[in-house]
Amino acid sequence: GSLVAAVLAHSGRLDKEHLGARVGRLSRRGEVCTMINKKYSEFLPSMQSAEDLVAQVEGLANNIDLLKAGIENEVQRDLNVAVAEFTELKQQLERDTLVLSVLKKLQEFDTTIKECNSALLEKQYVTAAQQLEKARSSLRSLESRRGFELKILKALGTELTVQTQNMIYHLGEEWQKLIVWKLPPSKGSSSLEAVVLSELHLHTVPPQDEDAAVPPVAAVLQALAVLGELHSKLKDFGQLLLQHILKPLISHPSLEPVPEEQPDVFILRFRSQELAVDEASPMEVFDKIKLVFEVLHKYLLSVPLEQPGEGRKEGRVTLAELLGELIWEELSDCLIHNCLVNSIPTNSSKLEQYKEVIESTEEFEKALKQMQFLKEDTTALLKYACNVDSHFANKKCQDVIMAARNLMTSEIHNTVKITPDSSVALPELPDPGSGDHLKMHSPSSLLHSGTVSVGRGSRLSPFTLGLPACRISCSAQRLVELAYHTLLEATASTDLCCVQLFDCVRNIFQLFYEVVPTYHRENLQKLPQLAAIHHNNCMYIAHHLLTLGHQFRYRSTSVLSNGAATFVDLVPGFRRLGMECFLAQMRVQKGEILERLSSARNFSNMDDEENYCAANKAIKQVLHQLRRLGMVWQDVLPVTVYCKAMGALLNTALAEIVTRIAALEDISAEDADRLYSLCRIMVEEGPQVFTPLLEEDKNKKYQEEVPVYVQKWMTFKELMIILQANLQEIVDQWADGKGPLAEEFSAAEVKSLIRALFQNTERRAAALAKIK
Repeated sequence: GSLVAAVLAHSGRLDKEHLGARVGRLSRRGEVCTMINKKYSEFLPSMQSAEDLVAQVEGLANNIDLLKAGIENEVQRDLNVAVAEFTELKQQLERDTLVLSVLKKLQEFDTTIKECNSALLEKQYVTAAQQLEKARSSLRSLESRRGFELKILKALGTELTVQTQNMIYHLGEEWQKLIVWKLPPSKGSSSLEAVVLSELHLHTVPPQDEDAAVPPVAAVLQALAVLGELHSKLKDFGQLLLQHILKPLISHPSLEPVPEEQPDVFILRFRSQELAVDEASPMEVFDKIKLVFEVLHKYLLSVPLEQPGEGRKEGRVTLAELLGELIWEELSDCLIHNCLVNSIPTNSSKLEQYKEVIESTEEFEKALKQMQFLKEDTTALLKYACNVDSHFANKKCQDVIMAARNLMTSEIHNTVKITPDSSVALPELPDPGSGDHLKMHSPSSLLHSGTVSVGRGSRLSPFTLGLPACRISCSAQRLVELAYHTLLEATASTDLCCVQLFDCVRNIFQLFYEVVPTYHRENLQKLPQLAAIHHNNCMYIAHHLLTLGHQFRYRSTSVLSNGAATFVDLVPGFRRLGMECFLAQMRVQKGEILERLSSARNFSNMDDEENYCAANKAIKQVLHQLRRLGMVWQDVLPVTVYCKAMGALLNTALAEIVTRIAALEDISAEDADRLYSLCRIMVEEGPQVFTPLLEEDKNKKYQEEVPVYVQKWMTFKELMIILQANLQEIVDQWADGKGPLAEEFSAAEVKSLIRALFQNTERRAAALAKIK
């Protein structure tokens, strides 16, 4: 019961709470309804207006659909038809306009051709040429139209060509009447005889009795200019002018122009002076050329012409200017190479006189510019003339190189004797101590005795640094003289010219180094005397190269004084060149000696008469070869070089004989005697080949000094001793390795000779035992 009461009580509490909550919700719902009603009342008018708008839009859409259907079905069809009609009318208009323009051009062409013909009949050449150009312009306009081809255009082109050629023919006839060349039959000849017979006639003024026959020159020239034919006419005229007038005046000093003026014609003739110089001065040539241009300018070249479209001032230009553009380059080259080049001095002392040439060149160019033949900026001749220092140096260098090359290719065998005290034809150089700024460098003074003081009372012979007596080629001596004179010329020239001439001198020596061995190669290889002379030439040049630059160092006005101008670097090359040539000849001679000794049959079996004769012949041939060389080199080579060369060749022969005899395994007593006799021939006649001097009595000194120059001389003599000695004498000569035999032969060689010479006995064994 209590449980039920509790449940009921709880249930009653719940009902109250639920009821209260529900009442609260109802009150809030009423407020919401009130708000909705208010909003609804406000929304209704807007909704109504929107519905009305929708209805109107739907009506408009229907109307648009109706209009679109109408346009597509009716208007679009009519519009397409209209566009097609418009396009067709437009194309028709374009065709009519094109046809009209073509007809106008055809009319213009026909009119201009007619006017051209009428003007040509009246010899109004300028008007005719202008009309012809208008016709050509109309035809070009017609031909430029694409897609509008007319067969008549080809006919019009043919007609225009015919009219043009007809016009050019008439103008050519008039040109030939204005300018008449009377030339000799030989075409293209510019010889003096042909030029004297040549004449130029200028009919620039109509004859008095035929005023209308020849039109004024200006009309003909202007018409040619309009047709574009003036350039070719002037080019031909300019070439004739160059070939028959201008170039001959430059090339032939005796030729003079002779102008002659008559009432209706001007004539230019030529005459040749009987007494004329070989080369005309530039002043004379300029005067002749200027005279020709003055008369041409007066009677022909002063005509002004209209030249539109060529960038010229006001489109006007004179005939002189047109002709100058065509021939001036060739004319100036001819003046430079045939006139100004020849006037360049070959000596620096004459450079001052060249100012007259520069002034005349300037006046010549100024005169041509006044005649409008040259432009104001044209100075080719003047630039060349003003650059005389460079041209002088180039010409001088060219002359020096040519002279040097001629000397190098001349014969070597023409010689001159050079001795330490001989005077050479060299230019006199100034005293090295004469310059104030170089007094401190003055060399040691020469004493009256001819010796040079080196301080503290010591003396050097004047021949200390001299070249030993020998023979050199005259060409080599003249080459060195040429170098000295060129350097002397360089010291008197401007700095630029001085440097060029110095380089030129170096070039001639380098040219010698290249040319001589090549040009004379065959003779230097075959002829011993020429090889010796070439050796001396190289040593002679090297001797001068040592001091050549130093001698010109004291020229105070020269750039050579800075010490950089030297030739010392060339000295080793020249010495090597001479030595290589001579050594090559020595190798040839040694080869011949060995070849002759090879026929001696190894000096074996001398008891055989045939073998002995062969060996004797070989030795005689060697001695004959040495004698021949001795005579060829006599008085040519320096004594020292001569003795060394002959000593080396004789040493080759002796060494070969010693080697072959020492290699023999068996030498009989008779063989030894015959070998000894052969060796004695070499010892007796060998020194006689030493004949370095022409005086026979002076050669004995060098013949006595043969052991000094022949290394194997004592060896050869010891071999002869062995061939004649007994065992004891050989042992005594050996002297326990301290005797003269030991100085020349080794123990093995001595033992080999003993075994070959002596039979195998106890005495030989004892002797061999002592050789060690």
